[in-house]
Amino acid sequence: MPNKQGKFRKVSRLWAPTFPFDPSRCSFFYGWIIVAMGTIAVVFSIPGQTMGFSVFTDILIDELGLSRVSLSSAYCLGTVASGLTLPFFGRLYDKIGARRMIVYSALITGVVLFYLSQVRTLLDAVDCVPGVPRVVLAFAIITLGFYMIRASAQGVLTMSGRNAIGKWFDYHRGTAFALSGLFTSFAFSFAPRGLRGMIDSLGWSQTWLVLGVLTMTIMAGFGWLLIRDNPEECGLRMDGGDDLRSRKKAHADALTHRDFTRAEALRTWPFWVFNLSFGFISLYTTAVTFHILSIAKQTGRGEIEVIGYFVPMAFISVMTNLVMGWMSSRTRLKYLLAIMNGGALASVIGVIYLQSQAGVFCYIIGNGIAGGCFACLSGVVWPRFFGRRWLGAISGFGMSSMVIASGIGPLLFGACLSVTGSYTAILWVCAFIPAALLIATARSDNPQKGGTISQITGVRN
Repeated sequence: MPNKQGKFRKVSRLWAPTFPFDPSRCSFFYGWIIVAMGTIAVVFSIPGQTMGFSVFTDILIDELGLSRVSLSSAYCLGTVASGLTLPFFGRLYDKIGARRMIVYSALITGVVLFYLSQVRTLLDAVDCVPGVPRVVLAFAIITLGFYMIRASAQGVLTMSGRNAIGKWFDYHRGTAFALSGLFTSFAFSFAPRGLRGMIDSLGWSQTWLVLGVLTMTIMAGFGWLLIRDNPEECGLRMDGGDDLRSRKKAHADALTHRDFTRAEALRTWPFWVFNLSFGFISLYTTAVTFHILSIAKQTGRGEIEVIGYFVPMAFISVMTNLVMGWMSSRTRLKYLLAIMNGGALASVIGVIYLQSQAGVFCYIIGNGIAGGCFACLSGVVWPRFFGRRWLGAISGFGMSSMVIASGIGPLLFGACLSVTGSYTAILWVCAFIPAALLIATARSDNPQKGGTISQITGVRN
């Protein structure tokens, strides 16, 4: 018994907020270290993101002997399945905190990358199963891989990194997410080219092996060393001790007075308007990116020309993100959401009329604005509207919606092309959604405000 107790104390000390050092002794506010680490966590999620997988698509088709439709179906199935598990991981986040969650998810992501690097070897090993076609085995193997990488990297690692930032800031939360978004935008933009270079130099299997090793050592190691769940456990306060002064300067919409449970949050109108808006952005941008070369061909645009649109789009997105971060503590978030939905609507109309220069302009500007707003609002809104105590459960539900939408989007667009011969029908449906959500933002005030708290069933201010 003494030995067991000693082991328990040793394990507990490993995760103590003052071990191996006390953040309160830093000469600057430790929250900015959390911003850096949360940003790095999102960057390390790239292998589970769409642009991280895009450079492996043709390779997997050749190595596994699958058709493009089969691989897309496996991607959709794995993504949707991972999205359904994220609410559970969100509740787990609330129990064990950001530090453990980031370390565990980084370690698991590394193991999953090892698995993906060996999918061809695994397929050859199980190909002797009698009565089961090789293509079925290949589909099952890669679907499992898609599920695990989307859950661990795109889902849990991204959610944990963003939640960690949200818990350390209040008035400066928008600025923190804007700075984080600045670096992640550039990282995501250069990721396909960097991964392509690694594949050319090392091979596709070795590339995933190297990424797995880096994730398990750098991300998990620095996550344990530097991440802390919240400022209070370290004897600090949000925004670095000047939070009271900051609260006096903040817009009334930016003040948080109480914590909502997930059940309470789900009974509010603002939650669903913001959540559906984020879900649409995930569905639409993933689908268009996935089929961008096909869309270019249908509209008479060159492939190189259309790919080049992403450069000015990224610049607009970064600038929008910085402006939204500054504005988020100075105005109501529903106004920023209206801008995001307006940008999304302009983007869809631009794709519909991409054959014209006006369409190109609308697509680039609209998509850049929508993406910049999304990067800021998706991190700011949940802790501001619903508090920090059950942030994992609430953001886990939101992340689940976005992940599922991102899996369904490419399949819907592909099905529309297959049935109608073009993307026009699904694009007009997509145009209706942000237009409706734009109208719905009118009643999407912060539930923390006394005037809208009646939107909660059975909750009093």
